[in-house]
Amino acid sequence: MFRALAGNRALLRVVAAYALFTLAESAVWMAMLVYAYAWGGTTAAGLIAVAQLAPAALLAPVLSALTSRRSPVVLLVGGYLVQAAGMGATAAGAILGVPAVAFAAAVVTATAVTATRPAQSTLFPSLAATPDQLTAVNVVVGWVEAAGFTVAASLTGLLIWLSGVAAVFAAGAVLGLAAAQLVAGLRVPPLAAPEREDAADGGLRSSIRLAARQPKLRLMLALMTAQSIVSGALDLLFVILAVSVLGRSQAWVGYLNAADGVGAILAAAFSVLLIGKRLGMPILVSALLLSSAVAATAGGVGLAGTLALLAAVGASHELLDIASRTLLQRSVPAQSLGQVFGLLEGLAMAGYALGTLLVPALVHLGGSRLALLGVAALLPLAAVAGGRALFIVDAEAPVPVVQIALLRSIPLFAQLPAPDLEGLAAALTPLQVPAGTTLITRGETGDTYYAIASGELDVTRDGQLLHQSGRGEGVGEIALLRSIPRTATVTARTDALVYELGREPFLTAVLGHAATRGEANRIADRLLAANARRDSPDPAP
Repeated sequence: MFRALAGNRALLRVVAAYALFTLAESAVWMAMLVYAYAWGGTTAAGLIAVAQLAPAALLAPVLSALTSRRSPVVLLVGGYLVQAAGMGATAAGAILGVPAVAFAAAVVTATAVTATRPAQSTLFPSLAATPDQLTAVNVVVGWVEAAGFTVAASLTGLLIWLSGVAAVFAAGAVLGLAAAQLVAGLRVPPLAAPEREDAADGGLRSSIRLAARQPKLRLMLALMTAQSIVSGALDLLFVILAVSVLGRSQAWVGYLNAADGVGAILAAAFSVLLIGKRLGMPILVSALLLSSAVAATAGGVGLAGTLALLAAVGASHELLDIASRTLLQRSVPAQSLGQVFGLLEGLAMAGYALGTLLVPALVHLGGSRLALLGVAALLPLAAVAGGRALFIVDAEAPVPVVQIALLRSIPLFAQLPAPDLEGLAAALTPLQVPAGTTLITRGETGDTYYAIASGELDVTRDGQLLHQSGRGEGVGEIALLRSIPRTATVTARTDALVYELGREPFLTAVLGHAATRGEANRIADRLLAANARRDSPDPAP
């Protein structure tokens, strides 16, 4: 994977910046929970976590919309710089003994974090030169995220032990500045098609309306929000486990998080087994394993047992997240994915906040062990409530294997990354075309692209045969790419099966990926140049 990225310096810079960001984000979040817990106990830690997450939850859908209308580099660099400033101010507040300053700066930092992942998700397709590079960078980023969390947890424990909590905030500020420096020189245009920029809403209300119209989407968002509630609760529970249950120092908060991260790294290596498979059962099994491991930590299993159980928590959590996100992609139209994942980012932040509020309430009612058992019960309750509907969604969201293979055989789409290609394949509609049927008429307005699955089509202009097209080819792209009338007439020579693809998903896929956009422009320019030569008069002898 790393060899595939070796020749792309821009991608390597973004990955390196993200590695620094992951270290800073994870370390500062853990350190702030430790700082707040030491200042005011479980209740204070929960309230400070909510104060950090609530603004982020509201801004995430807005920031995700900006990534399609502005250069993602601007948003990414700005996010890193604001995070660095916030972490520096948090360190100053902790050193000077002014908790109000430290807490307020932490809120600014957490809000700026929401700019990072949407901007980066938009940036990767624009910088990848080949589909192998895009696949490689997505896999590498998954490893970097899991490994970064693990390393950050260990370093956080070490820094707290050596120099105190303020040292973690200061180190985070330095890492944020370095990340901004790495990506500041990149030049990437916005990805939204020009005709769609003014119409793009992308706000929170628009995203909520989209979810309200789609029951399947509501179910998946509810499941993933429940998962985020558990994640938020676990962040605070690790502090309680280290200090109250195990009786260890604050540094052990980092070490317990490191055990969770090791499990996530191991699970990431096996996540490739989910590709092309039904996901209802993996989601249910990983959720139950996660809950069982959390519940078992309440049984007084000692330090070694707790570390082993937390590794199982990390592994099952990682598989649950990957399977849930993949099923969400399968069950949502390709053109809505950006909006949906913006809403999901906001709901995830809200879920984290609810989780950190839940823990103090459970501790107040019955102590730390009740808190562990109560959090462990969340996902099984969600499974009981929505398990049957989940399997229905999984069954109704078929993996379009045939359509994916067809699109892969067409040069225009050959370089699209796998997730985008699967979403595009799901948007295809089959159309039987009897022999002699005119599929496209020259001069008409074009709003559809046709991928040829079988049969042969004649492409003519003024009665002259230009060429024949068959499987592995497509027709209709010029009118969509150039916003001009159809340039030729297409008629079925034999009975044919084609797949229709509407204007919106076609342009979203083609214009949203640099290599595909370049291939589309080359195809359109070549065909238009050939038409121009045919229309020009013969040169004089």
